[in-house]
Amino acid sequence: MNLMEYKIERLQELKEILNPKNPALEDIIRLAEIKNKWFSKEHIEASLAAIRNHFLDPTKLEAWLASYQLKACEKKLGLILAGNIPLVGFHDLLCAFLVNAEVQVKLSSKDEVLMGFIIKQLKELDITWKASIVDRLAAFDAVIATGSDNSNRYFEQYFSKVPHILRKNRSSIAVLNGTETAQDLHLLAKDIFMYFGLGCRNVSKLFLPKGYDIASLFPYLDNYKHFAEHNLYKDNYDYNRTLLLMNLEEHLANDFLMVKEDPSLHSRLATIHYSFYKNETEVQDYIIKHHEELQVVVSKPSEHWKSEPFGKSQEPELADYADHIDTLQFLLSL
Repeated sequence: MNLMEYKIERLQELKEILNPKNPALEDIIRLAEIKNKWFSKEHIEASLAAIRNHFLDPTKLEAWLASYQLKACEKKLGLILAGNIPLVGFHDLLCAFLVNAEVQVKLSSKDEVLMGFIIKQLKELDITWKASIVDRLAAFDAVIATGSDNSNRYFEQYFSKVPHILRKNRSSIAVLNGTETAQDLHLLAKDIFMYFGLGCRNVSKLFLPKGYDIASLFPYLDNYKHFAEHNLYKDNYDYNRTLLLMNLEEHLANDFLMVKEDPSLHSRLATIHYSFYKNETEVQDYIIKHHEELQVVVSKPSEHWKSEPFGKSQEPELADYADHIDTLQFLLSL
């Protein structure tokens, strides 16, 4: 049995552990929800389902790995993981596991329970894999670090002398052309609201054809009106709505979302920015100019840009690398 076959077998065992009917997993989900109120049971289960269906499917793993010469990595790897949404660092951990890299993991305090559980399970499933959870990285040969723009400035200085992948804030956009179906727009709501909009793959800005009635989108968002009952989300909504009102900024709102015409890509929580465009070349130019700030473009298929279908922004496949940097090839090249 070669390395790829061995690792895929272990990952199938992990997939079974992550079965939603596993009582041990149910306990972990409850604990994670208690520890971090942003991690709702609904969203944790959605993240786990995406991991099982897209990252741990044996057919998908084999197809993805077929284009690599998988081998063991002899270098010591440091991982600094984000915690903005449940298990957001799983793909980095998966890549380290596949090449059997000795890894130190600095967990986000926001996602200690879920990621800690996954690491423990993988270590028990494969005793050859050396992984430790640490408060601070030490004696590493390479680093993959994900954080905010502020922490990235620290990363750039501290990790400059070793091979690294350093990630900072990114956002995603959706481009509408006016021919979207009701189903498309319901799925767009998922791209906006999944994980409360806290992920870099969440749509934070809309591009609309000139003359588009932004208010016509509101009826398609109602599947997420229960967010108004979530204390942390509602607090952010109230605060950001107050800022808009105090500053006399024109906007539209329902009970759980504000929409505002604004050229900025990044928007506050519970707020979506939008801009109008005359033609697709305008949008294409924006995407090219801001490519280092963009994670995903959601739209109908276009000859002008690469896009994800509506409703799929938070369901990346194995080859959909964060910041479009091939994490697995980086580890294999060390």
